[in-house]
Amino acid sequence: MTALSDVDVVVVGAGPVGLTLANILGLQGVRTLVVEDRDTLIDYPRGVGLDDESLRTFQAIGLVDAVLPHTVPNQILRFFDGRRRLLAEMAPADACFGWPKRNGFVQPLVDAELLRGLERFEHVQVLWGRPMTGCAEETDGVTVQLGGAEPAEVTARYVVGCDGGRSATRRLMGVSFDGTTSSTRWLVVDVANDPLGHPNSEVGADPARPYASISIAHGIRRFEFMIHADETDEQAEDPEFVAAMLAPFLPRPHDVDVIRHRVYTHHSRIAGAFRRGRLLLAGDAAHLMPVWQGQGYNSGIRDAMNLGWKLAAVVRGQAQPCLLDSYDTERRKHARAMIDLSTMVGKVISPTNRRVAAVRDRVIRAASAVPTLKRYVLEMRFKPMPRYEQGAVVHDQPRRPDSPAGTLFIQPRVGTRTATDLLLDDVIGTGFAVLAWNNNPRILLGEDAFGRWKALGASFIAVRPSTQLHWTPPGAEDDPAITIVGDRSGALKSWFDRHAESVLFLRPDRCIAAACIAQRAPEVSAQLFGALGLGPALPAEGGDRPDGTGPVLHVPQPAAESAGTAP
Repeated sequence: MTALSDVDVVVVGAGPVGLTLANILGLQGVRTLVVEDRDTLIDYPRGVGLDDESLRTFQAIGLVDAVLPHTVPNQILRFFDGRRRLLAEMAPADACFGWPKRNGFVQPLVDAELLRGLERFEHVQVLWGRPMTGCAEETDGVTVQLGGAEPAEVTARYVVGCDGGRSATRRLMGVSFDGTTSSTRWLVVDVANDPLGHPNSEVGADPARPYASISIAHGIRRFEFMIHADETDEQAEDPEFVAAMLAPFLPRPHDVDVIRHRVYTHHSRIAGAFRRGRLLLAGDAAHLMPVWQGQGYNSGIRDAMNLGWKLAAVVRGQAQPCLLDSYDTERRKHARAMIDLSTMVGKVISPTNRRVAAVRDRVIRAASAVPTLKRYVLEMRFKPMPRYEQGAVVHDQPRRPDSPAGTLFIQPRVGTRTATDLLLDDVIGTGFAVLAWNNNPRILLGEDAFGRWKALGASFIAVRPSTQLHWTPPGAEDDPAITIVGDRSGALKSWFDRHAESVLFLRPDRCIAAACIAQRAPEVSAQLFGALGLGPALPAEGGDRPDGTGPVLHVPQPAAESAGTAP
């Protein structure tokens, strides 16, 4: 068996989550090996919707400009009844995180940009056709066995399974995959040279046959149709059946350029644990959800962003391994909420009983007549947003319900002394940040706390109204460690107007780790260092077992009832 060079992290799976995680680790100088049992990227469309949080992550890894050409921003989604009358519409105009909330996209092309991004790093490698066949967890690392034409093994400090719904990593960890698999089947048909051509996307809550028609980039359209119980998978995959499904929408249903058609079912599942010692899960390996909110792909990207900076901090000796426990704590609740929302929306869309569908339609129309409820749907306010009550955050005690700690900070366009129009994250950079309104963070923190944050590579941001951007007190010199930001749109002042806190401690994923009034900055800083386990790492980690060791594990074959990956 060939011995490969040791690495810090082995990422199992070269899908979007594994590639995003590898880019995050690569930017932090973490030696990373991505192993994939396929021979190449999947080349057919799967996910069709990107949200603003995912685009913000792609911005953070320096690839958003490469991704954007494969997207359709501000995608509007309309819901129709069986007579094709409008029931509801989702068209969120807000871009508080710097990007549109709904974007159509071509997943294979975006995944290819994520893969290309890894070419920037000599310390990141991708191996194709190399399934993980087993691993042995030890005190200071994990030995991973790889299959393929030439079996090999590699030693890493951590292994992250981004290997889909049938995850080998999850089986190695011995954790459950709790939830349900729907008995309802759907036919997905991806078509090139979009025969409709318009940018509209719709979901038909038609009791005769619920359907979806989604416009994505580069002339690709996705159709989805519910398959009835008396229709077999073999029927659904027949070209004549596909043409019959398309017939209500197209004058010449046989004259289409089908990329692929496939039957699939929806899964609502979540792993019993996202971490066991040195093994972790992300993406579909950790959770599966129905497609109705387009959040399967985006939830996986959230996993990568949440876990990536924590792994890098631990591997680089900036944080204690206990920081990794916050990954499960923070992501589980939000992933569960997304699963529940997607499952609920599917139940609303899918009734085939006409009386049930008629009652649903009346309820939705009545709700749409109420302006506040209509805006609630239109602006997607029902979408669960990350809000960490526990984890790598510090809350006031007693906890205030209006505290911004544990939420994502906004990303407006701002100005600096040298540039007039930038997104805030591009000013802050990729690490920690201490941001203060109308004050100098160095003075607020004091030299000791300031030095500790500076040693972690944090940036220091002083936010001012744009009218004060170029002002310096007479006889004073600008502090080179402080970046002065002008609030060119007024969005930052508006945010601080709504909150009592004026000093924010931002994590690399742009979550507000702690917030306080200016005078409390030194003590809150000290609390945060303790909560995040920041500081020199211990020489031995120990995992979940007292002696830090574990048995040699081998990948079992998936049982027949195992949930498959979502399309």
